[in-house]
Amino acid sequence: MSVDPRKQTSLHCLYYWAETTPDEVYLTQPFADGHTEDITWKDAGDQVSRMAAHLMNLDLPEHSNIAILGKNSAHWILADLAIWAAGHVSVPLYPTLNGDTAAYVLEHSEAKLMFLGKLDGTADGWNDIKAHIPADLPIISLPMSPRDDTPKWRDIVAQTEPTDPKMPNPDDLATMVYTSGSTGRPKGVMHSFRTMISVADGLQQLFPVSSDERMLSYLPLAHVAERAAVETQSLYYGFHLYFANSLDTFQEDLQRARPTLFFSVPRLWMKFYLGVNAKLPPKKQKLLFSIPIVGSLVKKKVLRQLGLDHCRAALTGAAPLSAEIIGWYRNLGLELLEVYGMSENFGYSHANRPGKAKVGSVGMANPGVEHRIGEGGEVQVKSPGQMLGYYRNEEKTREDVTDDGFLKTGDMGEIDSDGCLRITGRVKDLFKTSKGKYVVPVPIENRFNHPKAEVVCVAGANQPQPCLMVLLSEEARNELEAGGDRTGLDRELAAELDAVNLECEAHEKLAFVVIVREPWTMENGMLTPTMKIKRNVIEDFYTRKMDAWFGQRKKVVWEF
Repeated sequence: MSVDPRKQTSLHCLYYWAETTPDEVYLTQPFADGHTEDITWKDAGDQVSRMAAHLMNLDLPEHSNIAILGKNSAHWILADLAIWAAGHVSVPLYPTLNGDTAAYVLEHSEAKLMFLGKLDGTADGWNDIKAHIPADLPIISLPMSPRDDTPKWRDIVAQTEPTDPKMPNPDDLATMVYTSGSTGRPKGVMHSFRTMISVADGLQQLFPVSSDERMLSYLPLAHVAERAAVETQSLYYGFHLYFANSLDTFQEDLQRARPTLFFSVPRLWMKFYLGVNAKLPPKKQKLLFSIPIVGSLVKKKVLRQLGLDHCRAALTGAAPLSAEIIGWYRNLGLELLEVYGMSENFGYSHANRPGKAKVGSVGMANPGVEHRIGEGGEVQVKSPGQMLGYYRNEEKTREDVTDDGFLKTGDMGEIDSDGCLRITGRVKDLFKTSKGKYVVPVPIENRFNHPKAEVVCVAGANQPQPCLMVLLSEEARNELEAGGDRTGLDRELAAELDAVNLECEAHEKLAFVVIVREPWTMENGMLTPTMKIKRNVIEDFYTRKMDAWFGQRKKVVWEF
């Protein structure tokens, strides 16, 4: 693997494109009032150099840790770059954090300053976070910041002359990515510029990417998945990056971008799928798709309405997505490829190859990556993207990295004869029934694929048998509230339960399905910022109800 010497770090990439394609648009940012702002490569480089000069003038300690808090925006990325250009280290915070966790990250990271970006307190944690920000922490507000009593990015840039940036060495510490905290306190994963750029360098060996691509940024940039797949790729390859304004405008934002590459997580792929099903029921799809010319036209129309008709490669990661849903997208003509990675290797681990995907696996090891199955069936990976370690936690670093340099992923898996990895569950997700039998939840969850089930969770520790909690899609919930056919849905869910149980060992068979009332969201702590279920939180929330559910002796239990 050999990184282009002119683009050896993300910061080098910025100035490379500012010099070679200065007038090409790099970033397109929509605003709440409907207007959009285009930022060229030249303008991006200029703003970064001016903000870097301001940061240098603050006389912060060398290599200070500087926080970024906000939803995705063009200026989030510019702030990241400006921190590096001033010789400092960026520390992103998830905008959906609760106040206590945000305070922990700011304290643990020893942040000396914070860039405060796009937040409004409606679909983020700002209302809680704002009371936990240290009073003596300097703040610079990006456009769309909720505060107007701090120095502002636009004013600073307008009033400051640009300076020559402090170009980093590839092995310098670039960023600390705090894990999403699905179990316990977040850990600060340290990455160098070299580990970050490895994902872009490796990608060019899998399939061609050029400056003609378009991507939409909407998953949290505080997570390595978006940072690797979107920020780093756009900087390395020099392509146009669009941003989403809000959930309400997402479809409009997607239509504006018409991405050629698209990365999403299973929860959103499921939402798209359920949204199509609500408008075009599965039975009707099956009929229309089977008609030669009509089927092709309908499939193209579905992709066009999703905004994915120009997409030549789509990626899914961060959590498992069932083979049935992947197959549905591939049948539409969208090559949906499952990939695999972790915060600890900057998402650079495994991927399915275009034209060679093995559905049900996360693909083969990426170029330069070694993998093996360790003790207890745990997947171990050695990657060019591997972290430098956990910040202020050498003991955990030693615990998670073997003596010969392999990362213990915490995932259980199998490697087949073609070298493809299949993830079978999380080591810590295993639980025992009251009969002393172990249950692995993920494979069972992946087999339950009712078209109105948005997300599911297998539970039942210390119970006679496991059970399955189901959150219905928003469309299905609205339909029921409007007087929809609950009896028919009850029968369908019972039938799906029976079908799943046919493939389960005796101790894994689900006793019943529970249709839960409470939505699982990032705001109530039941989902991580990348929309994975927080299994321990969900289990704790419902534990006290388990005995009563088992006592009903029904296949389908309704909470409402």
